[in-house]
Amino acid sequence: MRPGDDDRTTGIVSWSRILEAREVLEPHFQPTPLVAAAELERDPVCALYLKLEGRLPTGSFKVRGALYGLWARLRDSPVPEVVAASTGNHGLATAFAGRELGIPVRIFVPESSNPAKCEGITRLGASLSEVGRDITAAREAADAYASESGAFVLDDATDPNLPAGPATIALEILDELPDASRIVVPVGDTALIRGVAAAVRHLKPDVQVIGVQAEQAPAYARSWRSGRAVSTETCDTIADGLATRTTDPSNVEAIQALVDDFVLVSERELFEAVRQLQVEEDVVAEPAGAAALAAYRKLDALPGPTVLIVSGGNIAPELQAAVDAGLAELPSDHAERPER
Repeated sequence: MRPGDDDRTTGIVSWSRILEAREVLEPHFQPTPLVAAAELERDPVCALYLKLEGRLPTGSFKVRGALYGLWARLRDSPVPEVVAASTGNHGLATAFAGRELGIPVRIFVPESSNPAKCEGITRLGASLSEVGRDITAAREAADAYASESGAFVLDDATDPNLPAGPATIALEILDELPDASRIVVPVGDTALIRGVAAAVRHLKPDVQVIGVQAEQAPAYARSWRSGRAVSTETCDTIADGLATRTTDPSNVEAIQALVDDFVLVSERELFEAVRQLQVEEDVVAEPAGAAALAAYRKLDALPGPTVLIVSGGNIAPELQAAVDAGLAELPSDHAERPER
């Protein structure tokens, strides 16, 4: 089986679903900007581009997957209510999708979640419950609620349709920049990289796809390297979009088939990337959104354009305050504390 064919046992999204997702999403929003980032380039021969997913309606790429995933479920069967667990961005995306498709939404988030994201979820009309210390606890609560209520759980880690939404990012990149040589992708639950890489492998297999995780939340990077699903005790990183401590075996199998390499980045490197994007490119990114830039600083030079997926711009207020204060690195009292 070639990567990109439909194989639900390995979590690899099919080419037909990727094309369908593009048609489904097209009426809801335009392609996101792909902009040159000359100020951040290390070598003028190796052009650098930013794919700005923060320009989407909920401030991150997640709305692509949530909208297509919920649409695909509705096509197959009625949905009385949709439930999701999230550190913030998937909750925002699901709330948006439910509003667009006329479905009630309930979101479960970890306690002490990013307040800006929580406010956005309720502003979009969804019910919000804060439970547990991390996304694993929130997922358990969402599953328990769905079992009692009959609601549909839209899980961005395991839904077989959802990665077709973020796969459309790769279609947009290669439509506009067909000579791209490398795409660097933040990795949380893997839906983004599984979708992007599946589309890349179908259209242009020689393009490198590089995953990025936080050193303090390395579960999928470790799983990719070891060839088996590996979990971690904690996922305490300022990049809440990367804060995953448990892994799904089928997702691990998929990224092994699709992804060329993984890079781990520190909390300091994440914050510095957030600061650099704002100061040098006037791009607001949350730490997960800036992770691709942090990884780019550690990669060897490669001929041809590199594209960094800036996956979201919903930065927590305290981190934005640190950037506004002109700090060169994250204050020590935040360095070990997760931005959930």
